[in-house]
Amino acid sequence: MKIIRNASTPSVKGPEDYFTGQVRIDAPFQATPPARVGGATVTFEPGARTAWHTHPLGQTLIVIHGQGWVQREGEEKLTINQGDIVWIPEDVRHWHGATSTTAMTHIAIAESLNGSPVTWLEKVMDTDYIG
Repeated sequence: MKIIRNASTPSVKGPEDYFTGQVRIDAPFQATPPARVGGATVTFEPGARTAWHTHPLGQTLIVIHGQGWVQREGEEKLTINQGDIVWIPEDVRHWHGATSTTAMTHIAIAESLNGSPVTWLEKVMDTDYIG
């Protein structure tokens, strides 16, 4: 058994290559092989979001604060609220983040395949985000 204590790792800023706006990543975790699950608590300030990306085995988002948006490529963006759980299937191009006026925090959980839980793609353009 392993307990990762609250505040045992410092918060980090979401890398600019993968995020737009102010994003904070807290409490990242990664299971020990042969398990493949990992994740983190991610806070998006208003207007902040991920770049387009995919997950080889899908992703679960658990919204724990605020309101945000999630969008699957080719579909309308959807509003997500505190208490919502979002399942994104494997290899689906998508993005998620805060709305333009409200911060949002979620726990993101994904499994790695061949050592990677995510493939990052291009940034979401402002016109697509607000649109």
